[in-house]
Amino acid sequence: MNPVVAAPMAGGPSTPALVAAVAGAGGFGYLAAGYLTADALAAQLAELRQRSDRPFGVNLFLPDPTPPTRRRDRAVAAYATRIAGEARAVHVDLGDPHPASDPDTGPGLDAKIRVLAADPPQTISVTFALPDGERLAALRATGARLVATVTSVEEARAAAAAGVDGLVVQGTDAGGHRGTHAVTTAPDEIDTLDLLRAIRPVTALPLVAAGGVADAAGVRRALDAGAEQVQLGTAFLRTDEAGTSTTHRDALADPGFSGTTVTRAFTGRPARALTNRFAVEHGPAAPAAYPELHHLTRPVRVAAAKAGDTTRLHLWAGVHFRRAATGPAAEVVQGLVR
Repeated sequence: MNPVVAAPMAGGPSTPALVAAVAGAGGFGYLAAGYLTADALAAQLAELRQRSDRPFGVNLFLPDPTPPTRRRDRAVAAYATRIAGEARAVHVDLGDPHPASDPDTGPGLDAKIRVLAADPPQTISVTFALPDGERLAALRATGARLVATVTSVEEARAAAAAGVDGLVVQGTDAGGHRGTHAVTTAPDEIDTLDLLRAIRPVTALPLVAAGGVADAAGVRRALDAGAEQVQLGTAFLRTDEAGTSTTHRDALADPGFSGTTVTRAFTGRPARALTNRFAVEHGPAAPAAYPELHHLTRPVRVAAAKAGDTTRLHLWAGVHFRRAATGPAAEVVQGLVR
């Protein structure tokens, strides 16, 4: 079995075309339902079904079960004041940190689960939390295999106890959001291989390695450490089929970016990105408040992407971003299993 998995990358990079291309090359791909409405998810599922008859997965963002506090709201308000100049500079208003509807919480999330029940993928993965009783039952009722993202031994134990069918083991080297189960949790700085070795003895569930893999040798090391599959995201960001913005694509190859950093500056959750000015200036002051900061900064980030402004954009990237190649996604998959 080809062990390569194309990670779900919310916000644009994960497209039906990318998932179909990876599947066509023998790998396994995920649609990223995070940030999508139920209607948008249904449209992507329909497009993917037209492009491919191969198995695929869908990833859902789950809400933090901890309710916001007044202290957290005050911290968000203070952060809004701090970054107001960033919005003025790109001629937009900051977003509402508490929009009337959010596709990843409450009715919006439940609507997406109903879409998956009507058109189930082979696998559903969840990130940021574990499903509660009602949602767990609804996800189970789809008939799909259920996989949870974990970033620590403790989260792995909790996920196994919840009855999931597999674990995505995400180490610190991964690009984009860390999948910690609580927004306030500071993720462990443990690489994927060491985390795999720590989790393997505590559960018999199948493990998928995520983070820090960029080539065939890395895939083999992850398999040797106990993974059954290896999930990569950054490796596919510059491929032809990815929906990555031009600004983001260009930044990944820009010699002006020398490294990555884990920051809450853009969304309130820890996420690994290319080290840019916004992350450096505002990251230390960013509160642990997701999705509030995501909604707050979104207009700035959208404007930055359109304007080619890499100083204000969330340039998600893993530590091996320099090795992200252009060209067909199928060639990336093939190169990872040589």
